[in-house]
Amino acid sequence: MEHVRGGQDQEQERSAGPQLARLMRRWWEEAGSTTGGTRPTQQALAARLGIDQTTLSRYLNPKHLSTAPPRVVEILHTQLGAPATELERARTLCRTALRENGRKQGSDSTADQAADPADPVDPSDPSDPSDPSDDLGADGLNDTSGRQPSRWLRRALVAAAIMLAFTAGALVNEQLSAPGPKATDTGATGALSASEAPYEWPLLRMGEEDQFSRARALQNLLNAHGYKVLADGFFRQDTRDAVMDFQQRHDLPVDGKVGPLTWPELVKVVEHGSGAFEVRAVQELLNNVGQGGTAVSGKFTAATVQDLKFFQRTHGLAATGRVNADTWLALLVKQLPPVKAPAYQRGTSPLPSTPL
Repeated sequence: MEHVRGGQDQEQERSAGPQLARLMRRWWEEAGSTTGGTRPTQQALAARLGIDQTTLSRYLNPKHLSTAPPRVVEILHTQLGAPATELERARTLCRTALRENGRKQGSDSTADQAADPADPVDPSDPSDPSDPSDDLGADGLNDTSGRQPSRWLRRALVAAAIMLAFTAGALVNEQLSAPGPKATDTGATGALSASEAPYEWPLLRMGEEDQFSRARALQNLLNAHGYKVLADGFFRQDTRDAVMDFQQRHDLPVDGKVGPLTWPELVKVVEHGSGAFEVRAVQELLNNVGQGGTAVSGKFTAATVQDLKFFQRTHGLAATGRVNADTWLALLVKQLPPVKAPAYQRGTSPLPSTPL
C-alpha cells in the first residue's frame, strides 16, 4: 500500500500543476536578487493581483491542487521580473494543468457513478416490478402493510420532477433571452456614459505631498497638450501654471484645480497611433488598479491593449481596447490607495523634451 501511495505522489509531482507552482514560486523567491531590489511579500503581491493572500499561497504551493489561471501567471511573470524565456513554458504548463484538472474531475464523476449505480435490480427486493404481489394502497404511495413505494412509482416520481425542472428552466431561459439594453460605443451592455455613470471626476490641486498615479497621469496629459512639466506625481507650481493656462485656453474657470470641468477637456482618446504622453498617462493608471503590472513605456503595445480590455470588461465598459472619456473616468476613480511610486517614476521621469 505504501509503495502504491508513493508512486501516486511521484506521478502527481511530475504533472503540470505542481511544475507550474514550483516555477512561479522560484520566480517569487528569486525576485530582486538579480537587480538588487527587494522581493515583494506575498501579501503585497496578492493585492496587486486582486486576490487574497491565501489563494496566492495555494498557487505557489506544488502540493496544493489549485492551479493559477492564465492571467495570474502572466501578471506574476511581469510583477516579479521573471526571465522572458520562461513565460511561454509557464503558459504551456498552465494550459496543460487546467486540462488535467478537467479530465480528473470527469473521471472522478464517472467513478462515483460506477460505485453507486442507479436503481440496481435486486431479486429479493419486495418492490421489484416483476413481483405481482407488489400492490399499492389507496393513497398510491404505501400499501396497507406499510411497505415502501414500488420501483416503478419511484421512477415515475423522478420523471415528473425532471419534467417540472425542465419546464421551469424553459421559462427562465425565455425571460433571460428577452430583448434587453444594447451596448453603445461608450459602454458595455447597459453601461452608462461618462455623464451618467455613478462616478465623479477626482479633484486634484496643488500641494506638497506626492499625489501618485493620478498626478502623474495629469502631468503626462498636460505634456500631451504641449506643456513641459515633470511627470513625478508632485503637483507643484509648474503643474498649476500649466493647468491654469490650459483652463484659460479652453474657457474654463481659471482656478488651477483639476476637477469635473477640466478633466473632460484634458483627456484624449487613446488608441494605436496615439502620442507617447497620453499613452503613458493611461499606463500609469492601469498600473495601479490592482490587476497586475502594466509597463509604463509610452508605447501602446499589445500587452497594454490586453490590460486595458481586461479593465474595461471588469468595470462594465465595452472592451474596445480604446480609451474614451468613460474609460478615463473609471481608471481615475478606481486607483488604489496611494503607494510609494516606483523609482523610475520618482524624480527621474524624463522631461517632455526627452525622447520616450
